[in-house]
Amino acid sequence: MRALVTGGSSGVGRAVAVELSRRGARVMATARRRERLVELGSHNAAEPIAHEAGDLCDPAFRDQLVATTVERLGGLDLVVTAAGGGAIGPFREADARTFLQVLDLNLVAPAELVRLCLPALARGRDPAVVFVGSILGLHPLPLHAEYCAAKSGVRSLAGALRLELANEGIEVVLATLGPIDTEFWDALIAGERPSWSRGRPLAPHVAARAMLDGLERRRRELTPGWRAKSYALLARFLPGLIDRFAARQI
Repeated sequence: MRALVTGGSSGVGRAVAVELSRRGARVMATARRRERLVELGSHNAAEPIAHEAGDLCDPAFRDQLVATTVERLGGLDLVVTAAGGGAIGPFREADARTFLQVLDLNLVAPAELVRLCLPALARGRDPAVVFVGSILGLHPLPLHAEYCAAKSGVRSLAGALRLELANEGIEVVLATLGPIDTEFWDALIAGERPSWSRGRPLAPHVAARAMLDGLERRRRELTPGWRAKSYALLARFLPGLIDRFAARQI
């Protein structure tokens, strides 16, 4: 397997890159922090992990990344869009720049990257795209408006592309993640972590293994961890309970 993984410098993206390599895949990892990617490239994995540092929100870098990946890996079979980031605070107090940054990073850039990858994926072996979504794309929480909007968009995008690409044999998978032990809260575009957003998060390597196991079984949607599964059930059957809890917190 030949895979392109975004967000490869930390968290779920890094864990997915390492796990793919451990399973024998050839991996291209990308992120903005070059030094982290260099360290990842030297990770003791079954296959060396290639890397390209840059900003996925830059169209020129996306073009270069896809061309470089296809050239260095000899093709492309899998794309995992794990890069992302959020902003916290009342929507009315945020500015338009914050809204656009969150949408670009979490929705527009992954979508455009996948669009660029489709020709190579169509020539790939058992090709697939894994979009990394969020339980907040199932039901929103206050103070997370921008992130909720972006992840709802990711969910809809994955559903639409799954139908569009079925005849080309390109599988589209949505990983709906709950709280993960990553640097998400340390790298917010704006705001600070709310005091009520706590709890024990899932380890990135556990989420990565669950995602790749589900991909091998060709499951269309994956929800690793009991906390994420519980939220998904509440969002489906008791959304008012989530709203009442959130209303008390703010």
